[in-house]
Amino acid sequence: MRREFKLPDVGEGLTEAEIVRWHVKPGDSVKVNQIVVEIETAKSIVELPSPWAGVVADLLAEEGQTVDVGLPIIAVDTGEAAPSGTAGAPSAASTEGPADRLEALADDLVPRPPAEGAVEPGAHGGPAPKEERTPVLVGYGVKTGAVKRRTRKTPGQDAGQPGQAQPGQAQPALAQAAQAQAAQSQAGQVANPERVALPGHVAPGEAGQVPAPRTGQERAQVLAKPPVRKLAKDLGVDLATLRGTGPQGSITRDDIHAAAQEPAQAAPAAQAPRQGAPEAAEERVPIKGVRKMTAQAMVASAFTAPHVTEFLQVDVTETMAAVQRLKGLPDFAEVRVSPLLLVAKAVLVAARRYPMINAAWDEAAQEIVVKHYVNLGIAAATPRGLVVPNIKSAHALDLPSLAAALGELTETARAGRTQPADMAGGTITITNVGVFGVDTGTPILNPGEAAILAFGMVRDAPWVVDGQLAVRKVTTLALSFDHRIIDGELGSLFLRDVGAMLEDPLRMLAWS
Repeated sequence: MRREFKLPDVGEGLTEAEIVRWHVKPGDSVKVNQIVVEIETAKSIVELPSPWAGVVADLLAEEGQTVDVGLPIIAVDTGEAAPSGTAGAPSAASTEGPADRLEALADDLVPRPPAEGAVEPGAHGGPAPKEERTPVLVGYGVKTGAVKRRTRKTPGQDAGQPGQAQPGQAQPALAQAAQAQAAQSQAGQVANPERVALPGHVAPGEAGQVPAPRTGQERAQVLAKPPVRKLAKDLGVDLATLRGTGPQGSITRDDIHAAAQEPAQAAPAAQAPRQGAPEAAEERVPIKGVRKMTAQAMVASAFTAPHVTEFLQVDVTETMAAVQRLKGLPDFAEVRVSPLLLVAKAVLVAARRYPMINAAWDEAAQEIVVKHYVNLGIAAATPRGLVVPNIKSAHALDLPSLAAALGELTETARAGRTQPADMAGGTITITNVGVFGVDTGTPILNPGEAAILAFGMVRDAPWVVDGQLAVRKVTTLALSFDHRIIDGELGSLFLRDVGAMLEDPLRMLAWS
């Protein structure tokens, strides 16, 4: 039996995701919970397991394609026999009414969680005992009705005309198609009552035919997501003239770019760039995934919280010597020890001395939320953009455990495996800009936090020690904070104490 696995919501309000890499191909055997695909959401890379065992029949989405939640991405042949009706009993199709067909279509687009005692997808026979059931590691998709789209009106429909959606009665185009098909089936006008004609759907026999121009009704039912529609508007492409190559005939970005390039290809040779000129003076990079999420968060933070940034140069010669001594201790043999470890420890100690630094502004409640725990965020640059995972309850970790947590967090982020839960709930952040060879910066607050510390490059610099000029290890710290919560005195005291602990690491022990 062929089963189609639909893109689920992985637990972060997901509405779409990009297929990054398939781990299987048609003909491969798969087991329950075997990883079959990697997807990129707005926050991270997520691996999806198969909910069934069987043989891969088809991959329904290509790598690089963006797919909406609830649409099928892979088909698996589970080897089960398709359920057959009882001899002489009327078929389900003949007894279904319009409401039944509409409900069936909704279930097909977005699967529902199984009822208590129901058979798990891919299981045989009746419901298995609870203790013997193999848990499936993937969700059942976004809830029905969780993703809402505006109803598209057909040109020429005025208020009160048949087919015009009245306020409070708007229905998605797919639901309208299902109702119309069900009505035709009851009137005996459809040869195959089990088939529902979807907007933009092309029948198998039509695959090789040249698409005909859209009719007036089809023009109103063009399937394209808002970003695709905006791209078409920017490039001057009429969506109604296109036949989409996406799921259910939807128009994709590739369709828009292909249509926009056609006039350029037919342009006269006189308009071609002169010899020796670069082939492309501009490049357009789609804003999506992690980068899109980061951009939205940074804009929201910059224009919501009044930022103040203070700077402090610090002699970290003793900290660098302490790092070398820690590397030789047995407790740190299996972890990576770096100056960032002691900077993190200094921030944790200082946050306990000044709790208001580890707070958040609750606009709705008009309250300042002081948090007596520290989820320490570490900003990490990845090929897909900036992510800020955090170490949960970092204040409760000893130094070896903190070093291990930092190492694991960094490796996971660089591999693109940071999960949404790892980036949620941060309370204060450190950004290590020194690894890029710069002295400091003016960091933007992570949304929901009141402070972020930038740790600059450690370099040799002239420094006065006991009245004598010497060459020391020097760095620059920059603290940005939300001036609604933290005034200049509190921010200065916090930054001063962090610097003092890095000048003399023994203070960390004294103030802990």
